[in-house]
Amino acid sequence: MDRNIILYIAVSLDGYIARTNGAVDWLSGSSGDPNVDLGFEEFYSSIDTVVMGRTTYEQVINELSPNVWVYEGKKCYVVTTKNYEPDSRAEYISEDITAFIKNLKKQQGKDIWLVGGAKLIDQFIKQNLVDKYIITIIPTILGEGIPLFLGENPEIQLKLIGTKTNDGMVELMYVKR
Repeated sequence: MDRNIILYIAVSLDGYIARTNGAVDWLSGSSGDPNVDLGFEEFYSSIDTVVMGRTTYEQVINELSPNVWVYEGKKCYVVTTKNYEPDSRAEYISEDITAFIKNLKKQQGKDIWLVGGAKLIDQFIKQNLVDKYIITIIPTILGEGIPLFLGENPEIQLKLIGTKTNDGMVELMYVKR
């Protein structure tokens, strides 16, 4: 059985995953408590691999968690055309991402987390590679920013398999039909 590609992400009520400048400082519940949890630890234990784009990777290592690698113990792939020096944190992928992911899904292991960002998510959606969507809506209207869905996507029928609410946030869980 193939591993699942899971898009696990938060969006503002108006559909943005980050401010226009990439900042994610607004990611908290209505009380502003960053420790409110809708089940991240449970989700995180269900995956052993993370895939992210270069911009997201650089944001993690330079801004969000410069002193601690937050994906310790997980296999990390960074999709990029930029040349990086070998790094113990991540493997850099510049080959055809569709073929790479289809091969990765067939390998033994737990599910795979598609972390972001928007350009990489867009590629996965356009190739219909996402098996499960876990989208948490944060009760904030940003007004502008980087949208989750960049547009011109194929129609993908989804089935709602669950919801959770906590502190004004709503988590929606969908799988492909």
